[in-house]
Amino acid sequence: MMNSPKITLYTMGVYGLDAGTFFANLVSAKIDLFCDIRQRRGMRGSQYAFVNSNALQSKLSELQIPYKYLKQLAPTDEIRNAQKSVDQEMGVLKRNREMLSENFTLLFQSTVLKPLDCSILSKEFIGASHVMLFCVEQAASACHRSLVTNWLAAHLGYAVQHL
Repeated sequence: MMNSPKITLYTMGVYGLDAGTFFANLVSAKIDLFCDIRQRRGMRGSQYAFVNSNALQSKLSELQIPYKYLKQLAPTDEIRNAQKSVDQEMGVLKRNREMLSENFTLLFQSTVLKPLDCSILSKEFIGASHVMLFCVEQAASACHRSLVTNWLAAHLGYAVQHL
């Protein structure tokens, strides 16, 4: 484990939240860097339009929270499709999923996390102490953001809090 500045990684999805609650959670947690780790930065429908990339970045700018898109932390189409197949077999909608499949987890770890260089990735967080890693699923255990934060905690010693 490398020595690193005191950073707490926060995670939050959007399913089940309205815009007011979503942004209030960011302010309450004193987020000073918002990292979007979605593969696609748009959402269908008006209910979650506030997290479409342009709207999200505009609101974060108003709140004086810097935004970064870290696509290198997003699952590939192949990995997403592996989870989608399991969800379909189980009859579970993405919005209602509670856990990631073993296949998704193994693919994500080997394809996305294993090739990452911690020292390079940690530079993305310079100057921040409360970093949000954002994706859409409500439960962190149903989203790759839990895999990312567990990996960063193990390799860099960051604290993790799922909102």
